[in-house]
Amino acid sequence: MKELLRSTDPVRISRVLGLLGAEGIMAFEMDQHMSVLEGSIGILPRRIMVASRDEFMARAILRDAGLDD
Repeated sequence: MKELLRSTDPVRISRVLGLLGAEGIMAFEMDQHMSVLEGSIGILPRRIMVASRDEFMARAILRDAGLDD
């Protein structure tokens, strides 16, 4: 597994997961339940992970959508 992106923005994470899913790339969201430790204020970033073999294509998809920063 490779880390594709790290963000605290739930809308961006949802958009990325939607784009990758539409292209048939399985993505896994990590750290989504860490908000329990922080008091649900959203300061800890969540990570989007993809299989190593899908990393190149996933990064290209995010770059094309303008979500690669």
